[in-house]
Amino acid sequence: MDPDHESTPPPVYQHSGSADVRSRSSRASNTFSDRSSNRNQPQVSFNPIPGGPRSRSQSSGPSVNQHQFHPFPPHMLKRSETYKSNGTKNTGGSGRPTLYPSESSSTLVGSALERKINDIDPDTVRPDTASRLDALRDHMRQHDIAYYVIPSEDAHGSEYIAPSDKRREWISGFTGSAGQAVVSMNSAYLITDSRYWLQAQEQLDQNWVVIKAGSTDGPKDWIDWLLPRADNCRIGIDARLISYEKATTLNNALKRKNAKLYYPPQNLVDLIWRDKPQRSREPIYVQPKEFAGLGANEKLTKLREWIKEQPPAVPSYSKSEPKPSQMQVATLISNLSCIAWLLNLRGDDIPFNPVFHSYLFVGLESATLFIDVAKIKSEVDSYLQSLRVAVRDYNDIWTFLRRKEWGEGNVIISPQTSYAICLMLTSFRYTVLPSYVEQLKAVKNDTEIRGLRSAYLRDGAAYVRWLAWLEEKMQQGYDITEYEAAWRLTEYRRKNAHYMGLAYENISASGPNAALPHYTPHKSTARMIDRETPYLNDSGGQYRDGTCDTTRTIHFGRPTSEQCEAFTRVLQGHIAIDTAIFPEGTTGAKLDVLARRALWQDGLNYMHGTGHGVGSFLNVHEGPQSFSSDVPLVPGHVITNEPGFYNEGKWGMRIESALLVRRVHTKGSFNGDVWLGFERLTCVPIQTKMVKEVMLSKEERQWLKDHNRRCLELLEPFLRHDKRAMKYLRREAERGIGIAGAGPGGLTIDWD
Repeated sequence: MDPDHESTPPPVYQHSGSADVRSRSSRASNTFSDRSSNRNQPQVSFNPIPGGPRSRSQSSGPSVNQHQFHPFPPHMLKRSETYKSNGTKNTGGSGRPTLYPSESSSTLVGSALERKINDIDPDTVRPDTASRLDALRDHMRQHDIAYYVIPSEDAHGSEYIAPSDKRREWISGFTGSAGQAVVSMNSAYLITDSRYWLQAQEQLDQNWVVIKAGSTDGPKDWIDWLLPRADNCRIGIDARLISYEKATTLNNALKRKNAKLYYPPQNLVDLIWRDKPQRSREPIYVQPKEFAGLGANEKLTKLREWIKEQPPAVPSYSKSEPKPSQMQVATLISNLSCIAWLLNLRGDDIPFNPVFHSYLFVGLESATLFIDVAKIKSEVDSYLQSLRVAVRDYNDIWTFLRRKEWGEGNVIISPQTSYAICLMLTSFRYTVLPSYVEQLKAVKNDTEIRGLRSAYLRDGAAYVRWLAWLEEKMQQGYDITEYEAAWRLTEYRRKNAHYMGLAYENISASGPNAALPHYTPHKSTARMIDRETPYLNDSGGQYRDGTCDTTRTIHFGRPTSEQCEAFTRVLQGHIAIDTAIFPEGTTGAKLDVLARRALWQDGLNYMHGTGHGVGSFLNVHEGPQSFSSDVPLVPGHVITNEPGFYNEGKWGMRIESALLVRRVHTKGSFNGDVWLGFERLTCVPIQTKMVKEVMLSKEERQWLKDHNRRCLELLEPFLRHDKRAMKYLRREAERGIGIAGAGPGGLTIDWD
């Protein structure tokens, strides 16, 4: 059943134990109709509906026509079930669970309800890590290690990792995506940045100390913290989990302190992790040229031409002709998104990231993919043969490198390659250069750009359907949890063409939870969305033609002056980045101050980055460009624009849109056609209720009006049959800025 079908309002059902939505009035307590309201009168209220945070609820709007669905191969349907991890997929089974009518109910029906019921919360009980630490220290003694470092990354330097690689999470209980654990014989430390300070304090038990990296009096990172403590000792780390760049920096610094890095033959956490999950064996599949724009053969040809252009590894003092052993003959790629992009392949090994565990060795004539061969089905095998790419087992990479099976010549690696590979190659057989594939991948081709534009329109339409639904339910008196609201938005996205799953875990936050930049709600602990504080939703879909990342902050009541002033400053920073014009050679880091200038005027700030690169049906975080990077922005880069402000313990807000770097025509042409600007890909209105018009310049006011009108113009073709969504969209495009003050006796009128 289509969860949004409205012709016959379904009865309210609840699976035993669910309580995500509660009605505040008797009119909604027994049955639930998701029918759009046609009331045109203003709503008059002397007092807002009382109560705390609310919960999320249902969906509505007419069904999407079947022809809009993209026919996936059977194995791709599995990814479309992915929400929090591979383990949360609906595995089928013996029919639907028994449903029970209830006054406190979920607003989902049919298959959408089944999916939610089958979504299992992660274990939120804080583990007692004492026994784990004791077992780890036993192994540390055997190796005479003073400190053992457990990074958050995997052997490929991935930010987001598979369950089987979550060693730091298992040893500490901290689930954030960034942070390093350092264990000594007497203490255990978790070094993480400002996004996770509060989360770490909540999740870690008494055996751990949180080190606030980036704080005023804190270290820059875990290396900066460790160095002053590392005198005359050995520091253990898995050589696969530290990059060449970090290992060489740390080794050079440790030499001055008579200390050194030590690499045990086995990962010490793996030795004590008895119930470690198995690696995924999901099949990989081809990303068609209709979405990729370039064939894999074309990409491999470009890469081989680049290899040939690189100078031989000849010492600067040598005047003799380069030897065959000094010529650059190949490159080894370990970054998973680079391998997926280069070969036009996708996988399902890491939740939310369509990549697969592998290494790729590219020579001048042939290439070898090191991967679990069980993931290669006949269609993909034939495809790889057509590319002259041989397939070998994933672990064969170490034998291949040790035996130097490619023959004479140097292998090019990137600075982010794991140090274990460098140790195996030895310094005379590799050259370190910035990743050429990463640079190519970051500059989207015309097909990828068209795909991203299309994906953001479909994703924006789903977002607006959901906003209209959520606002209506809140006005009707429903209590809606952060979890239910996020789940409903996912159900709207699910109906979009080319939908493949979520791009990352939904960030759906109300009240103090919104002050945690990376908060994720869970079914059993989610807070109700309230009317007194802003509600923040940061989410996006993965589509075959693009990866989406959007954040909007909205208010369901009457915002305070403090909230309005902060939101206006965040909006001004967002506009400043969006409208920036800059010459070629400008880095993202040089533009970062534009997003913060308005906040700084009021002594406000945010501790996370202003924006990151975005993939094309790949990772939602992509480099090398960002607003923290010294890499120059070039046409074709996609980057997010997401300033925010977080009032710790009270509320938070953020506005995020994806931008495409493009050439712009300016009045003058100093130095020629060198001027760049941004095209906004995200198409979701920005609520004007929390904006203080008097704080905006004339240009900023016009930008806000133009943006919301543009959303109406571009999204109307997707929403014209959804009365509720169109009503919401038109109102946001036409309404004024700000909110009317209270009248005599506290009377307020909301013309919604």
